[in-house]
Amino acid sequence: MKIMRWRLDHFAIGVFVLALLVRVVYNLTVALHYYPLHDSQQYRDIGLHLVQAQCFCLHGNIPTVYRAPFWPLLIGLLSFLFGPNDLFVRLFLCVLDAATCLLIYLWVRDFLSARLALLAGIIAALYPGLYIYTGWLYSETLYTFLLTALCYVLYRLQRNRSVGLILLSGALLGLLALTRPNGLLMAGLFVVWILILGRQQVLNWRSAWRLAIVVPSIALLLIAPWTLRNYLVSQRFLPVATGDGTVLLGSYNDQVARKPWDQMTWSNPLRSVPEVSSAFPLYTCDARCEMRREDLYKEKSLQWMQAHMDEMPALLAAHAINMWIPAAHEADLPTDRFPDQLSSRIVLVLMNAFPLPIFLLAAWGLVVSWRRWRDLLLVYLIVLVTIGQDVALYGIPRFRAPIEPLLLLLAMCAISSGSKYLARRRPAEAATSG
Repeated sequence: MKIMRWRLDHFAIGVFVLALLVRVVYNLTVALHYYPLHDSQQYRDIGLHLVQAQCFCLHGNIPTVYRAPFWPLLIGLLSFLFGPNDLFVRLFLCVLDAATCLLIYLWVRDFLSARLALLAGIIAALYPGLYIYTGWLYSETLYTFLLTALCYVLYRLQRNRSVGLILLSGALLGLLALTRPNGLLMAGLFVVWILILGRQQVLNWRSAWRLAIVVPSIALLLIAPWTLRNYLVSQRFLPVATGDGTVLLGSYNDQVARKPWDQMTWSNPLRSVPEVSSAFPLYTCDARCEMRREDLYKEKSLQWMQAHMDEMPALLAAHAINMWIPAAHEADLPTDRFPDQLSSRIVLVLMNAFPLPIFLLAAWGLVVSWRRWRDLLLVYLIVLVTIGQDVALYGIPRFRAPIEPLLLLLAMCAISSGSKYLARRRPAEAATSG
């Protein structure tokens, strides 16, 4: 038994090293000449402002509530330790994403088998839907790691309700919310998950209620100082960050509705709805101004929806479909910034080839894993809520990133079911032929 554990530990290390190597190579080839633009530039600028002026500011010394704090804070810390070169931040993302692959390995090992865990770890290490996001400074890699870690810890918590796992669950839940505002949805999802487990007698009601209160409370304790900061600068209650108005107005407007279905995603309100966005300054909008802007944007987007109800079904259907387009194309993604490089062309081929088999296996995995639905209930809920968010806001492959590890887990369930079926058939075929 000790020898087997030692071998499995070596496999885990091997998965991590392979994943790290793939991501470092990607950053030193495809993303070699990368420098931050768009959202990446905003995250970096806020992080540098934190270090240089101790201000969570985007422009000058004007406090902002438009971005969640955890990722800019990490960028600022890394720039303080290693200098402002974004390569160090991207190498940090390489380590973080390699850790996500390791978590996939551990989860599949615990849930299915060591052999399938090694296969899952290798696939995760080579899967473009994970490593392409280490080549820029968006928050995808961090959020995906935190969500995967939270899911795996809660899977373990379902079997071993130790104090350490409870504290870690609450901390991960809080950091998830501080990375993206929609991370707050996980707190509600967690409570729903726990209460269903209580009703199904997987947990006794006393334990279920205790967890439903304690874990979100730990998360809220982490979030509370930032919520207080937001109130002080904006005079409004804002748990993490604003920005939902910008997302909605950029998704629901005439310009987007006139595009082909595969381009019905999002267009910056500065370009798509200038008659609304021009009411606010571009570089001097402080926290109170940002709150007023997002309120107006939400109001205008809802008005547009009500006036275009006949166009809404097609738009929502496009959101749902666009989420599942295999290859991600973004203005700041290195494969789109430097498409003529041989390394970029290779990765683009892999981006188009890898996802579809995983999607098909994951869909079958949903069916064959239903007998163990209590073990995978949280996975089902997160996938469902993520799809719902993308339909309501807008769907692009990047928004699929947080659930890619969950899709890999479900794909392994399909492979496990297939291998068991073949194993049962072999003795029957041998008996028949004999």
